[in-house]
Amino acid sequence: MSNSSSIIEFLLLAFADTRELQLLHFWLFLGIYLAALLGNGLIITAIACDHRLHTPMYFFLLSLAVTDLGSISTTVPKTMANSLWDTRVISYAGCVSQVFLFPFLILAEFYFLTIMAYDRYVAICKPLHYETLLGSRACVHMAAAAWGTGFLTALLHTVTTFSIPLCQGNSVDQFFCEIPQILKLSRSETEYLKEVGLLVVTVFFSFICFVFLVVSYVQIFRAVLRIPSEQGRHKAFSTCLPHLAVLSLFLITSVFSYLKPPSISFPSLDLVLAVLYSVVPPAVNPLIYSMRNQELKAALRKLIRGFFSSHRLFSFLCK
Repeated sequence: MSNSSSIIEFLLLAFADTRELQLLHFWLFLGIYLAALLGNGLIITAIACDHRLHTPMYFFLLSLAVTDLGSISTTVPKTMANSLWDTRVISYAGCVSQVFLFPFLILAEFYFLTIMAYDRYVAICKPLHYETLLGSRACVHMAAAAWGTGFLTALLHTVTTFSIPLCQGNSVDQFFCEIPQILKLSRSETEYLKEVGLLVVTVFFSFICFVFLVVSYVQIFRAVLRIPSEQGRHKAFSTCLPHLAVLSLFLITSVFSYLKPPSISFPSLDLVLAVLYSVVPPAVNPLIYSMRNQELKAALRKLIRGFFSSHRLFSFLCK
């Protein structure tokens, strides 16, 4: 990458200038980060340890939790460390890593959300064909496609972004290295338009996935409305609507952040948008996907009881 000899570090956007607000930002993000680690970690452990949850739906939910853990761990620890130590510096290699890992994990997450919508569509609308359409081999192929597509897309964006000459300093107007903010440091209009074109193509394919996801949920809602039990309808709606709300928040804020014109780009607006699509979903998703899921809640209770039982046994043996 041509910039490695001229730029050795970048300066990230600070959340606050005063020491008190910097520490407040650190503790706030630490609480959100620990909540995301705990929630997603419990989901991963419960699904991995309970053989009753070894089904396609929970396999994709486990993959979603992994992407959530990865995406929030890519951005939040660094900004917390910067606030704690009163610095803005991130190394060149660290910035490249964020530019690659964050889109890779976010795109993979979006693809898994689309696959999960398809899983629910088949389970509710075509239950007799579920084993055929979502067998173990089909699940592995879909998961591999999600990871592979996200990886290749992120790699292409990273190489294109950091092959552009950066002539306008090294100060990034965001709390992590984000592609639109890196592009602002370039004066090469031709190279800039190449990366913008890639972003447009990526957003276009993401929009197709979103349309597929919405159509799947529409079909699910139509099937649910035919359920004679009012309690069953309420359970289905209360489970699906929060998923769509969080997904819509993530998609609208991320697309607007990446494709908005430079004339309406302000550091405070960019900061709020980035928090909404990079920090909020990984912390909220575990609540949404476990709050109404009785099987997962039972597995979590069993896991927690087993942990405390083993802890009491260990304490007894150590006496």
